[in-house]
Amino acid sequence: MVTLALTKGRILRESLPILREAGICPVGDVFSSRKLMFATNIQHLRLLILRGVDVPTYVQFGAADLGITGKDQLLEHGGQGYYEPLDLKIATCRLMTAVLPNVEVRFDRTVVATKYINVARKFYAGLGRQTELIKLYGAMELAPLLDLSDEIVDIVDTGNTLAAHGLVAQKLIANISSRLIVNKLAMKGNFTVVNEIINSIRNVLGSDYEAN
Repeated sequence: MVTLALTKGRILRESLPILREAGICPVGDVFSSRKLMFATNIQHLRLLILRGVDVPTYVQFGAADLGITGKDQLLEHGGQGYYEPLDLKIATCRLMTAVLPNVEVRFDRTVVATKYINVARKFYAGLGRQTELIKLYGAMELAPLLDLSDEIVDIVDTGNTLAAHGLVAQKLIANISSRLIVNKLAMKGNFTVVNEIINSIRNVLGSDYEAN
């Protein structure tokens, strides 16, 4: 049995058509069901429906052989235990810093609110800026408004949510899209089946869609 972990929400909606074109279809409605595991039309393949933050962990430790999640989650996770063979070019957005306008940058110790603690630490270290990082899981835009932080690091799509709270996007950390990842041991131990799945998805996307 081969297990493919998918990410709930936008990535799930945009990845299912690719999987269907690759010949992989879930048995049952993944959007209305409370189940988190689904059989597919392929006897030896099942799907897991997870939060994006959990997909790299499931793949790293072999609970899932393959996974689809955002590059932001992979950057935060650190890339241990899996390969990243394909960029699916879906659910695109940007990982950016954001601030209130006309706020003077503090270089002595900037307070940053984010759920991407590892990414933010590395990014600000590269700028030579001292930071205090505050872990938040949502409502990031409120942090500067309530003097909880000087800046935030978050995903930006249209920028409308930032604008609604009076924030402006500032520095680009990374362009984000959804990636297919594969457990390293599964790639070696079950190469034929796993590689067949990868190639079926690659054929839908075309060679230009391979991840760097």
